[in-house]
Amino acid sequence: MKDEVAIPFSTDWSKDEIVTVANFFTQVDNAYKAGVKAGELLNAYKQFKEVVPAKNEEKSYFRDYDQQAGQSCWRTVRLAKEKNPEEIVRQT
Repeated sequence: MKDEVAIPFSTDWSKDEIVTVANFFTQVDNAYKAGVKAGELLNAYKQFKEVVPAKNEEKSYFRDYDQQAGQSCWRTVRLAKEKNPEEIVRQT
């Protein structure tokens, strides 16, 4: 992740929802750094989807994050879905 990435969020969300979304984006970033267990990433994504259930909103938040961080949330989640929960997801 670049040094200064603003995590995309809605001002309508509660503090807990913002933390949930930030946790997901942190897990994506971890996949680009040292790697993250597929199960942990998918659990964070599941919680993210509880806050952002609409696919069009998800795409918007992913696009905002991806452009700032130079990473791909969608590709990272897709890779995690192809692995066993204990396997490491590592993006380059």
